[in-house]
Amino acid sequence: MGQHILIILPHPDDEAFGVAGTAAKYLQGGDKVTYACLTLGEMGRNMGIPPFANRVTLPVIRKKELAASCAAIGIQDLRMLGFHDKMIEFEDQEELDGSIGSLLKELRPSLVITFYPGYSVHPDHDACGAAVVRTIAKLPPSERPVVHAMAFSKNTIEVLGQPDVVHNVKPFLKQKMASIEAHRSQFQAAELVGSKKLGEKEIEERFGIERFWTYSFE
Repeated sequence: MGQHILIILPHPDDEAFGVAGTAAKYLQGGDKVTYACLTLGEMGRNMGIPPFANRVTLPVIRKKELAASCAAIGIQDLRMLGFHDKMIEFEDQEELDGSIGSLLKELRPSLVITFYPGYSVHPDHDACGAAVVRTIAKLPPSERPVVHAMAFSKNTIEVLGQPDVVHNVKPFLKQKMASIEAHRSQFQAAELVGSKKLGEKEIEERFGIERFWTYSFE
């Protein structure tokens, strides 16, 4: 029987660039994957090119895009937790941690994937990772899942060292690129690849490796 992996990230599209290939790889290996997305990205600045969304319709559109992204990856268990975009650090901590704790209790994952708090650039990324770490830290050490965290601030390597988990996801680029393209309102071709379409080699170089740091609770 495979393991259960729980991915906890704040925005629709966070999964596309950072963990889509890894999730597809785990799924192919027979593992179960649940993606818990904290918000619907309703404060996203992009409305499509040319614009096809507005501030009112964007949450509905991004909800559909998120479902399409998960379908592209093969994730069947998607949880949308309903917190506020760009406000994770200001959410009621007891409610936020409680939602995460309920997922941990229900799913009993052996691995949780999230952002590394303090090294993930966006305040929502850092607050999400902090909530995950804070909640898991409350568990007895014997019950804590392993945490693999994404990090990409400028001082990441200097402080954290090299990532200790590196996945070659080139065999899963079809799923990953379909996941990225599903978020049409945010990552259309002009923004994603510039003025020209990326070739196969360029796609492999840009998206073929996914890196994580194992979080230490010691």
